[in-house]
Amino acid sequence: MTAPPSPDDGLTAAELAAKYGLSVSGARPSLVEYVRQLWDRRHFILAFSRAKLTAQYSQAKLGQLWQVVTPLLNAAVYFFIFGVILEADRGMSREVYIPFLVTGVFVFTFTQSSVMAGVRAISGNLGLVRALHFPRASLPVSFSLQQLQQLLASMIVLVAVTCAFGSYPDLSWLLMVPVLALQFLFNTGLALIMARAGAKTPDLAQLMPFVMRTWMYASGVMYSIPIMLADKPQWIADVLQWNPAAIYMDLMRFALIDGYGSENLPNHVWAVAGGWALLFAVGGFVYFWKAEERYGRG
Repeated sequence: MTAPPSPDDGLTAAELAAKYGLSVSGARPSLVEYVRQLWDRRHFILAFSRAKLTAQYSQAKLGQLWQVVTPLLNAAVYFFIFGVILEADRGMSREVYIPFLVTGVFVFTFTQSSVMAGVRAISGNLGLVRALHFPRASLPVSFSLQQLQQLLASMIVLVAVTCAFGSYPDLSWLLMVPVLALQFLFNTGLALIMARAGAKTPDLAQLMPFVMRTWMYASGVMYSIPIMLADKPQWIADVLQWNPAAIYMDLMRFALIDGYGSENLPNHVWAVAGGWALLFAVGGFVYFWKAEERYGRG
């Protein structure tokens, strides 16, 4: 006895899905809907970043102090090697060079840590990604927010160092707020890019320390780019000064250090800083969103 013909006979899978209102599990939402979903998870993003920050040094006896001690120790090493041995402080007094160096280390560490956390954001949290449904951008955004909170805690020490060497609070210090906001947007966009790349190629996490070290040496963390490259073609100094890491470091130095004037900044520095932030924040977000349905699979 044969079954009676079904009204669905002859329909393709796509037609059946459309007929009964079915959709692909884990399909990528529209960009506007994705932004809305991410906003709805804002409390999770903040709580996750705080939990990660607390757990980061939970096994160390000094605990959260390491988030300040580590960049200070790096600054001390760089001062000994570049300031004392290699005399990279050319043209700057110690009262300017030491805050210059410490500011550079703290600000660059903010970007470096955001990138390194971003590249492992998906590949290092596959259990969470596969177990729960949520916008995956929550993870790299949360890690960038974690690094911002870490920097804000370190700013107390940075302010103390600048004051100890004769740079006291004035109106220029208010510039720290837009500088940090622009750098956070840039870091978050870069973390989103690296999260997608790291999800596809986990070995990228092993390569990134070398890339970041090269970027640090090229960004003037330990030396003034215009002074050090005074005898080189001008375009080389321009390229190095206009790279985003150098832009945000120089703006922070300009805000905090009395002896570091506008003559040390490249032309149109605020426009360039805003351009880098907008380009990476928007571009990185769209780039990450385009692969949303592929994270945690395979």
